[in-house]
Amino acid sequence: MSEESAQQALLSSNEEAPHYAKKKHFWVSSIKRVLKFTMWIIFIFWAALIFFYPLEFVNNWYTKFVQATEGTAYGITGSVFLAFSAPILVVAFLGIGYLLITAGEEPRNRNNTSKRPHFRLWTFPVIVGEPFGVVSAAELLGILLFIVYVIWAVAVYAVEDLNILAEFELPSTEKSAVMLELTGLRFGLIGLFCLAFLFLPVARGSILLRLIDIPFEHATKYHIWLGHLTMALFTLHGLSYVIAWTMQGRLISEISAWQYTGVVNLAGVISLTAGLLMWVTSIRPVRRQKFELFFYTHQLYIVFVVFLALHVGDFIFTISAGGIFLFILDRFLRFCQSRRTVNIISASCLPCGTVELVLSKPGNLQYNALSFIFLQVRNLSWLQWHPFSVSSSPLDGKYHLSVLIKILGQWTEKLRGCTLNDPNGQYQVEQSLLHQHKITASVEGPYGHESPYHLTYENLILVAGGIGISPFLAILSDILHLVKVGKPCIPRNILVVWAVKKSDELPILCNFNMESICPFLSDMLNLEIRTYVTRESEPPLERGGLTYSVNSFGSPAPNKHGISVLVGTGNIMWSGIYVVVSTIGLFLSVGLLHIFYINPYGIECWWYKGLLFCACMVLSPVILGGIVIGLWHLWERKTSAREEQEGDWQKDVMGSNEERVQKDSNHDRVSSLNTIQYGCRPDFKEIFRSISERWGYVDIGVIVCGPPTLQRSVAKECRSRNLSRKGTQPIFHYNSHSFDL
Repeated sequence: MSEESAQQALLSSNEEAPHYAKKKHFWVSSIKRVLKFTMWIIFIFWAALIFFYPLEFVNNWYTKFVQATEGTAYGITGSVFLAFSAPILVVAFLGIGYLLITAGEEPRNRNNTSKRPHFRLWTFPVIVGEPFGVVSAAELLGILLFIVYVIWAVAVYAVEDLNILAEFELPSTEKSAVMLELTGLRFGLIGLFCLAFLFLPVARGSILLRLIDIPFEHATKYHIWLGHLTMALFTLHGLSYVIAWTMQGRLISEISAWQYTGVVNLAGVISLTAGLLMWVTSIRPVRRQKFELFFYTHQLYIVFVVFLALHVGDFIFTISAGGIFLFILDRFLRFCQSRRTVNIISASCLPCGTVELVLSKPGNLQYNALSFIFLQVRNLSWLQWHPFSVSSSPLDGKYHLSVLIKILGQWTEKLRGCTLNDPNGQYQVEQSLLHQHKITASVEGPYGHESPYHLTYENLILVAGGIGISPFLAILSDILHLVKVGKPCIPRNILVVWAVKKSDELPILCNFNMESICPFLSDMLNLEIRTYVTRESEPPLERGGLTYSVNSFGSPAPNKHGISVLVGTGNIMWSGIYVVVSTIGLFLSVGLLHIFYINPYGIECWWYKGLLFCACMVLSPVILGGIVIGLWHLWERKTSAREEQEGDWQKDVMGSNEERVQKDSNHDRVSSLNTIQYGCRPDFKEIFRSISERWGYVDIGVIVCGPPTLQRSVAKECRSRNLSRKGTQPIFHYNSHSFDL
């Protein structure tokens, strides 16, 4: 080939490359829009069917739909499932495709479409205070929709029931009893529709939560709200029947009846009793003071769901089966992940008693800076699981992550004792525990936002209370690493407001090694830290100053002992295959059960068919889903073996231990950025006023991690500033990063 022809070919390829990339971007964007539009259409149809189901014309349409589809092998069970459970599963399937396409996309500026700051429903606090806590405008809209639905459905059904009773000549007592039975029936049906949503928020690694980018710690409060509503409806359902049967003098015979066909009353009594026990122990005062009672009582959800299926039968149970099945998928995956024993690479104990654990993880387990893990330390307890914020950035190292644990109870006190090799938890001189003591743990997670939303704000205010600084260390590390390597990093102005009770907590921040991550951070980032020590009027003098020493031990651990990648928030391809295959398994098992057993043998017993359906819901993830999990595990082992051969994990872990040794010399750098005030609390009104003047007409992301009182104080100030703002003042976007149970 001549030189001239070679140059022409090179120019031609250079011209085609941008055209190909542009064409590819067009097709990818088009597919994303189609998927998103389709998911919204299906979800709106599903929600509208539930909302308008009390209307006569919708009920008539649904009846015709059931009649047209019940001729299949699945019978009426398949028809009801297709109408009320299949839509949410189809949305999950489409969500898998959408997440696969969007995987790896860079976070976009919240203002990339407009330079003007604007309000957003999810970050605008509307209600601040008990009993709901901090409620955004979007959340308030959801609450109102559920309240309107319940009131509207009850009213429509009441009118319908009165019209039915008007057609019969009955004594007043009998008419009242019948009316109560009809009302109880309606409450039960509305409760089943609410139950369809109840389990969706607590599926920690759910595709649906990843799709709408709501992390598990936020979704938990939606489960609490829905739980109160659902149990109130089911309680009214049971109470209506109890009063009616008492009026008719047949209470004992009815509640103890176990019918062959039709609704089984005794199973309903057992289910409602389990639900009431969970409900009573989940009330905030009981939950806070007797957490273990709440936790163990909540395991009665198995009794509640199974006996509900026995109570109503298979076809009525399928109204709520979609959300419950997604929860079962997540629960089995969590069980598989938690079987892995994870080595703790190193443990450190600060003077305030806070413990830092560094856990081994494989390089292909991805997470974001604002993530949670659930931790079980088997040396302390085989039953207790505790949630902790991740305090490290994924950019700190591929093969480890860190958590900070404050000493607040017996479990954490024992953990500190293990860290110091002292069962009484007393401080000792620094010593190596490598050959004396080995701590192992089990981990579920990490869970968190699908995308790092802290990187989408140019201006950030991070407000922490005590150990709430932990996730903000991850945020700062994330941003500093991006600045250091020159990657796109949107945050430019950051204010950290940290309130602590005593100065012995200051080493938590002072040991954060900013200098080693990004030596020139002051040239690239406007970072300011304000610390408030609320219970000390002046700095304590101890050997001439504050103590920053750390007691620790550490040892590099082979990568095969890292956190398992079997998590719903992990590899989207494997988690997606697991969901799809398990769901196909459910359809096949139910279909085969009808073809070879239920239909040939004429099984008509409602409770028995409900039990068989529950068995299919459990066995399909265990058997077919278990095959996918086994292949997923083999893929992890193969990947981990390759990483071990390369030796990158050992460099990563040793590097993390070296940084830990260097932290004591870092507090001078942090002190130059940190303004410490003693004997006072943060004045958020003054802080937000000064920031408004300095940063001007911009969007400001406010992230809070701390106790409920701190969250409410910051939320109130955000709301006040946004409502009273003038044209050139910023808009404050409230975000909470707190796991409150």
